[in-house]
Amino acid sequence: MDQTRSFVAVAEELHFGRAAERLNMTQPPLSRQIQKLEKSVGVQLIERDNRKVALTTAGRAFLADARKLLIAADQAPLTARRIARGRAGVLRIGFTATSALSILGQVLSTAAEHLPQVDIDLREMVTREQLAALNSGGIDLGLARPPIDPDRFESKLVQTESLRLAVPDEHPLTQLDRPVEAADLRETPLIMHSPLKARYFYDLAIRHMPIQHGNVVHTVSQILTMVSLVGAGRGVAFVPESAARLGIAGVTHLELAEQARDVVELHAIWRRNHRNPALTSLLEILGDTPLRSGHRPG
Repeated sequence: MDQTRSFVAVAEELHFGRAAERLNMTQPPLSRQIQKLEKSVGVQLIERDNRKVALTTAGRAFLADARKLLIAADQAPLTARRIARGRAGVLRIGFTATSALSILGQVLSTAAEHLPQVDIDLREMVTREQLAALNSGGIDLGLARPPIDPDRFESKLVQTESLRLAVPDEHPLTQLDRPVEAADLRETPLIMHSPLKARYFYDLAIRHMPIQHGNVVHTVSQILTMVSLVGAGRGVAFVPESAARLGIAGVTHLELAEQARDVVELHAIWRRNHRNPALTSLLEILGDTPLRSGHRPG
C-alpha cells in the first residue's frame, strides 16, 4: 500500500521533490518505492529525466485503479467498525405475505432511518419455511406466526389484529347491523385454511367460530388466493384484518362476534445464538420504536 501511495503522490504532483514533501519523506526512498512498484507491476509507470516527470500510458491507467484502491483501504477500517457496531452489513429478513400488507413496511422504514448502511435482503416465506431458514442460517430475522420454540428462538410480538370474515359485496351477511355470529354461517359456503399448510389460521378460525365442515367448498393455504375466491363469489373466508389492504374488488370485510379482536399475532423471530451485529442493532431499535399498522399494537 505504501508503494501505491507513493505512486499516486508522484503522479499527482509530477515532481519527486513535492511528492516526497507531501509524504514526509526524502526523495531517494520515494524513488525506490516507485521502482519496486514498477518491478512488481512489470511495466514502466513513470517517465522521468532531469527536466520533467510524466506518466506513461500504462501509468495513467494504473492511476485510476490506484486511487480507488487507496479509497477502499481508507474506508475498510471504518466499514469494519460499522459492521462490528451493527451499523453496516447485511440483514436477511423472512416475511409472510400478510406481513407485507401490514408491518413489514414499517420495519423497513425503521431500518432505513436508523441503519442506512445495512443492506436488507427480503425473502417471502410461510412460517414453517422461515423457522427452517432461521435454523440453517438462511435468514437472520423472521416475521412469522406462532407457535415458536422458545428453546431455539427468541421473539417479540410486533403486531396484533382482528380476525374478520371476508364476504362477497352483495352477500346477505353484509345487511346485518351487527357482528357476524356462528349461526349466521350455518348454510354458508366456506373457503377454509388448509390444516396442514396454514395451520395457524386454521386453528384460529375453529377456535373463534364453530365451523360446519360440511360447508367447506375450498381449502387453500394463501390469504391472497382465499380473498380472490371470495371476490369470485365462491364463498366466505376467515382472514386477518390487514387482508382488506389487498384491495380485491367485490369483497367486504365484516367483524366477527366471537371474541375475535386482536387475536391474530405476528412475531419477530430470531435465533438465540445469532452473531449478526446488524440484527442486534435492529432489535434494539425495534424495542424502542412503537410499530403501528392501523391496528392496535401488541
